[in-house]
Amino acid sequence: MNVKEIVHGTDDKLKKAMDFINRNFAEVRTGRANPSIVEGLHVDYYGTPTMLKQLASISVPDAHMLMIQPWDPTAIPEIEKAILKSNLGITPSNDGKAIRLAVPSLSKERREEMVKIVHKMAEDGRVSLRTIRHEAKAHLEKMEKDKAVTEDDKFRGLDEVQKLVEKYSAKVEEILKSKEKEVLEF
Repeated sequence: MNVKEIVHGTDDKLKKAMDFINRNFAEVRTGRANPSIVEGLHVDYYGTPTMLKQLASISVPDAHMLMIQPWDPTAIPEIEKAILKSNLGITPSNDGKAIRLAVPSLSKERREEMVKIVHKMAEDGRVSLRTIRHEAKAHLEKMEKDKAVTEDDKFRGLDEVQKLVEKYSAKVEEILKSKEKEVLEF
């Protein structure tokens, strides 16, 4: 294994961490309807936990309404149960063919709570990026100790890994600012 492979592997790990961070941010409920807040809910569909997005189409008819149209109308009661069990704080209503979720505006206190949650999520994301950097650094140092790479190559690799981590950290900051703005909007 050489320095380029380690840097490339680190980049792959950082991309996967960013995908996870993006999914977590997408699930944060703001005062606006967004399909991602319910897509990941698990519904007990004929005894099998199934993700809601696999059972129904989820649309946003307006800024404060989500509409869930199951492909199998017999799944409506189970979908309603899953929504009620979740911590969304939204009560579903159905007409026998579709489920509507009215997404209420958040109170000022709840918005401030959500901002704190979003900041914690961003910090957790930055910690995971630093952990990946630490693993790459340890691997490069071990390779130098084992005489598999030169000291210059090790430092070049560490520099490349640091640049990658800074790039992804900047993306986390962008997502944080965007989500914070979205949460604080009325």
